[in-house]
Amino acid sequence: MAMATLFRALLLLFILSDSFRRICSLGVGINYGQIANNLPTPSHVAYLLRSLNISRVKLYDADPNVLTAFANSDVEFVIGLGNEYLEKMTDPVKAQTWIQQHVQPYISQTKITCITVGNEVLTGNDVRLMSYLFPAMQTVYGALSNLGLSKVVYVTTAHSTGILSNSFPPSAGTFRQDLAEYIQRIVNFHSQTNSPFLINAYPFFAYKDNPGQVPLEYVLFQPNQGTLDPITNLKYDNMLYAQIDAVYYAIKAMGHTDVQVQISETGWPSKGDPNEVGATPQNAKLYNSNLLSRLQQNEGTPAKPSVPVDIYVFALFNENLKPGPASERNYGLYYPDGTPVYNIGLQGFLPRMDYSASWKNSEPSGIACLNSWDDISQSSAPPALHFTSSDDASEEFDKEDTLTLIKPSLLTTKDVKSPSELRSVKSDNGLSHDPEENKTE
Repeated sequence: MAMATLFRALLLLFILSDSFRRICSLGVGINYGQIANNLPTPSHVAYLLRSLNISRVKLYDADPNVLTAFANSDVEFVIGLGNEYLEKMTDPVKAQTWIQQHVQPYISQTKITCITVGNEVLTGNDVRLMSYLFPAMQTVYGALSNLGLSKVVYVTTAHSTGILSNSFPPSAGTFRQDLAEYIQRIVNFHSQTNSPFLINAYPFFAYKDNPGQVPLEYVLFQPNQGTLDPITNLKYDNMLYAQIDAVYYAIKAMGHTDVQVQISETGWPSKGDPNEVGATPQNAKLYNSNLLSRLQQNEGTPAKPSVPVDIYVFALFNENLKPGPASERNYGLYYPDGTPVYNIGLQGFLPRMDYSASWKNSEPSGIACLNSWDDISQSSAPPALHFTSSDDASEEFDKEDTLTLIKPSLLTTKDVKSPSELRSVKSDNGLSHDPEENKTE
């Protein structure tokens, strides 16, 4: 009887999680931030991501423990050079040394496909960093070329939507004039090296700042009357796609139609401070689940219908040491113990990780990674395998009967800090999130 119940549960797991797994298999990526003191070991994370069929991960450093844990897997990694490295990376010798220490030792077993040089540098206040950004990108690319890796590892940098001076209508998208000199060289570089232009886009900020004027349905991918671009006559039914196209048009204004825009971060917080309107688990669930459903259709934006939207969701875990408002610590799809924060098609259907008191220092045990019918039939019912139910699994949310049009001025999110702008911090134990700084002799 018990075995029959287990088999039915496993079968339900396989069937009901299949939709989510198919979405992940399309190439949706996840941001794996580590500004926390309670996260699972990289080995546990490797098992979790395998169970979700996630094959693309973006880091904010080049953590050797993570890269080692994912050796001989099918997961592709974006690794990061923090803003603190930019000046050093303008030196060809230092850039090549960094590649030799952080890429070469791992790339034969771990799929490192991209290096992000800096993060949201151009919307910061450090003019010196801005001046280092493009030379650092060039030098890192040159180091990869010298080592024969430039064909397999591309170089880019992530920007916030604050680099736009205008984002509505999307076809009138333009970059800020004071940043044009920097961005033009970066766009030219992407064209020459066939690398993507990265944007961190958060419709949450636009709604939080103007909840009375920005329809929630528009930012959550729910049914709404949308907004029309009067120049192209293209209709937009969600803010994220409008932001993507605004970047495409801004790049076009710089003379390029051959550079792909990739969303390096997007997400929605499940909790926030009292003044952070919209930061709820219900809205986070709707944003991410509706986004994944749209991606499952392999669709493009209105202006680029034949180019599938390429996205890294922010983020894998809640990060309890991030500074700033409460929302900054609550973007995760998962709690550090491996349980989902809310249901987006996997909670209740994926096995939980069961940890002992010393789980952080042990190897994974009791997590089922079901990839085929054979896995189900051969399962020996590990003791740690159990299923959770979701109180909100069948929740339905009321929609307002009347929707308002989006005002043009509300479609830009410049001068808003994104979670990325707060990544280069030290935790309470004095350790930097940079593995190089944490090394001990």
